[in-house]
Amino acid sequence: MFVDQVNVFVKGGDGGNGMVAFRREKYVPDGGPAGGDGGKGADVIFEVNEGLRTLMDFRYKRHFKGKKGENGRTKNQHGKSAAPLVVQIPPGTVVKDKETGKVLADLTENGQRQVIAAGGRGGRGNTRFSTPANPAPYISENGEPGEEREVQLELKLLADAGLVGFPSVGKSTLLSVVTSAKPKIAEYHFTTLAPNLGVVAVDEGRSFVLADLPGLIEGASSGAGLGYQFLRHIERTRVIIHVVDMSGSEGRDPYEDYQKINEELKSYQLRLLERPQVIAASKMDMPKAEENLKTFKEKVGPDVPIFAISSLTKAGLKELTQAVYQLILTTPEFPMEKPEQEDGKGLYTFKKEEAPFVITRDSDGVFNVSGPKVELLFKMTNFNHDEAIRRFARQLRGMGVDDALREKGVSEGDTVRIMDFEFEYSD
Repeated sequence: MFVDQVNVFVKGGDGGNGMVAFRREKYVPDGGPAGGDGGKGADVIFEVNEGLRTLMDFRYKRHFKGKKGENGRTKNQHGKSAAPLVVQIPPGTVVKDKETGKVLADLTENGQRQVIAAGGRGGRGNTRFSTPANPAPYISENGEPGEEREVQLELKLLADAGLVGFPSVGKSTLLSVVTSAKPKIAEYHFTTLAPNLGVVAVDEGRSFVLADLPGLIEGASSGAGLGYQFLRHIERTRVIIHVVDMSGSEGRDPYEDYQKINEELKSYQLRLLERPQVIAASKMDMPKAEENLKTFKEKVGPDVPIFAISSLTKAGLKELTQAVYQLILTTPEFPMEKPEQEDGKGLYTFKKEEAPFVITRDSDGVFNVSGPKVELLFKMTNFNHDEAIRRFARQLRGMGVDDALREKGVSEGDTVRIMDFEFEYSD
């Protein structure tokens, strides 16, 4: 089964927790703090494996979660960072954030890697909080939660040239003749249900990859037929081979077919028409083909090269493949969608302009404080130690939470909730 689009959930590993510990050594009566830091959580990395051709494996496993970093230990021993979780994907995969639609990565080369969900940093042990004013702190941090997101994987085949055209115009037959591919061929529409790839050997040492895409029909760019599902695969091709049935065996006019398919390419993405295009006038061994070709050439004009071919007699195939190969050599790669920001570590991040916190009030009078910064601070605070709780309160005050609560009308003794934890407000 050919699978070229799938949604998966990825989560980086949480960081390990820092530790509160003190030196306990003979002849050291006042041992200082000795709590180690937690280890970093595992990154989730997507890596290109040229041995894969579809996203079939993601049909059965759609959740990828990195391991947590080890917790810090006594004697200032830091926890071990977790090894990254490497997920294999086929070349030509575009990774998008499902929520925002932004491109996280466009992976095309074998061995290319990309961090999709970063692991959280390890929490600091109490050694890190030692100061001259507080030489023996009872404060440590919990590990930072790993990044998590749902991503959409889209596979866009890495073909140099692509065959487009109406169903049953001879695309699969042409592919089977000029390459060693063995596509299913039959005399009915939509025989080809999935794209097929083949390598065309032009001559010794020269070749290119050719893709046969399922037949387009009028309205394909709006979702009709199978064309819309597979139009994405032509985005990477440098040259478009437009196969037109010159015999008119389906009862259609060849020139109208040509115009309709170009309209679908234009409707899907305007840049598709910037690619060089050649016309393969197929089924020239059939009656009326010569007559139809003459009329077709008059309507199309001299701008687009036309090659009269017959997959049955193999006439014109060598001229077609050589012309396509020359076009591939002279046509640069078309730029694909690129991520908008990069942090220098290979991880693409998309900054959201969000308020540091939001305060709402329930019908029962409880004040709810929410927001990414407040919630991260809450998760990384170790509430087992009073000093850590006081530090948390100071940080909230520094962010302006106290002032905002007063503006909302909070009173002494009111309940304030952050995530699942409830506090009693005290001025």
